[in-house]
Amino acid sequence: MTTRRKFLKTAGVGVAAAPLAAPALAQSTITWRMQTYAGPALAAHVIDPAIEMFNKIAGDRMQIELFYADQLVPTGELFRAMQKGTIDAVQSDDDSMASPTEVTVFGGYFPFASRYSLDVPVLFNQWGLNEIWDEEYSKVGVKHISAGAWDPCHFATKDPINSLEDMKGKRIFTFPTAGRFLSQFGVVPVTLPWEDIEVAVQTGELDGIAWSGITEDYTVGWADVTNYFLTNNVSGAWAGHFFANMDRWNELPEDLQTLFRACCDQSHYYRQWWYWGGEANLRVNGTKMQLTTIPDAEWAQVEEAAVKFWDEIAAESETKAKVVEIFKKYNAEMQKAGRPYRYG
Repeated sequence: MTTRRKFLKTAGVGVAAAPLAAPALAQSTITWRMQTYAGPALAAHVIDPAIEMFNKIAGDRMQIELFYADQLVPTGELFRAMQKGTIDAVQSDDDSMASPTEVTVFGGYFPFASRYSLDVPVLFNQWGLNEIWDEEYSKVGVKHISAGAWDPCHFATKDPINSLEDMKGKRIFTFPTAGRFLSQFGVVPVTLPWEDIEVAVQTGELDGIAWSGITEDYTVGWADVTNYFLTNNVSGAWAGHFFANMDRWNELPEDLQTLFRACCDQSHYYRQWWYWGGEANLRVNGTKMQLTTIPDAEWAQVEEAAVKFWDEIAAESETKAKVVEIFKKYNAEMQKAGRPYRYG
């Protein structure tokens, strides 16, 4: 299965596995192996700073060796490898790592569940999603440590999209759940290995990508092969997580567990401002892509369809229904709160 973020063709080739030279370790040093969904270029922002901080503070008590996308196992095998203890910890969304839980469909981009990146941590920390994820992963021997937001989901295309009609027939590389949702508007979801995407756009096999925000389009090179960026988004933020093998997690002293959580929080905070600032800066100052917009009145059809899509997902299981109900109540409250929480 194609994974969401195989970011560099050279991932795992000639790349040092650890971002920092490991210090001389004591015989009693706890060592973990952790793999992220991200290739080295993106990992420099979404994970390296947090692991560097952890290793520096933990010293010879514990060190984490970080591996990038597909270096130890393919991203689609991350869950099983972590469950078996082949890998001690993982940074990924639920769907990309092929999680067998009831909450997998909500990982990554669940249509319109969030409008802004801050919605994700609020939903997890104040609206009960942490407890649901903890329960689901505890059933399968994995510790759900922390959830956070990444970038929004936009279209980057060769030809301009100015209306829903323009979306019809477009062959788009996109996230599985987003593709399932967008197909009703004529979008043709295409699954290809990540390393083939850039060439597929150049040769016309793909018409575009709906896999990230504009910050990643520039960071990973997709802005070099697409001409237009649609400002309407399908989701305000990708929802991703830190996980660990349950036995390895339980073996850690409480202070090291606390330190790991704190470094995860630092990672979430870093991404909040890196993506938020990057999205705005590249819209205004980026020179590679022209912005297009579908009028609000027309885009409202997509938003209305999302509510029906939520109901379809909710009908699949009791746990999914519980998550959807939280999304509905949360978004209704944000709408009542008005600006700046919701506009219109």
